Amino acid sequence: MNQDAVRISSVVATRQATRSDELRDHLEEMILDGRLAPGERLDEMELSRRFGLSRTPVREAIKSLLAIGLIETRGRQGTHVALLSIPAIIEMFDVMASLEGLCAKLAARRATPTERAAMRAVHEELVKAYEAGDPVNFYKINQQFHDLLYEAAHTHFIAEQTIQLRRRIGAYRLRATYQPGRMLGTLAEHVRIMDSIDAGDPDAAQKAASDHVQLLGDQLTDFISSLPPRLNLSQ
Repeated sequence: MNQDAVRISSVVATRQATRSDELRDHLEEMILDGRLAPGERLDEMELSRRFGLSRTPVREAIKSLLAIGLIETRGRQGTHVALLSIPAIIEMFDVMASLEGLCAKLAARRATPTERAAMRAVHEELVKAYEAGDPVNFYKINQQFHDLLYEAAHTHFIAEQTIQLRRRIGAYRLRATYQPGRMLGTLAEHVRIMDSIDAGDPDAAQKAASDHVQLLGDQLTDFISSLPPRLNLSQ
């Protein structure tokens, strides 16, 4: 193969990789915000037509989403948005609560004044989203708040694991956000987290962040009742 052919092949491969990344990010966003529901089938040919792409970048995007657990294969039934069982969802929320609590504990010891101020600023934007009655924007800003919390913990592996798990249960966390009174509860819980971090109290910060994520009592019952009945049959 001559140099021109090699160069052209490299350009084509780069473009396909870029398109694959863009499609992966777009599909991930659609899964997390509920536009692609748990259990919904993803057809390669349909995705190719819908987004005007060849099959190669579509396959690569699907492989990436499979790798992080957002979608799953079901043999002859094809590829679907991951459908988790209720016990698995509850376990994931429990693990998420532990990880969030650990990040908050570390943030209480390590957060800089600038990082604490950034969390307060994003929280104010969250208040505005609540007052505007905008749950979709509220959820997005809420993720920014938690991203800042992870950064303030000054850790790498723990934050990475927390973000990966958050992505896997994103569609279910969004559903929890839509529960009546949940947004107002989130605001109060964020204040407790921030106050504990500002006070340099690791134990209080850990408990506040863990309680914020964990589904307990009536909140758990209400969350389960909001899930599609077919989730009871998933494995």
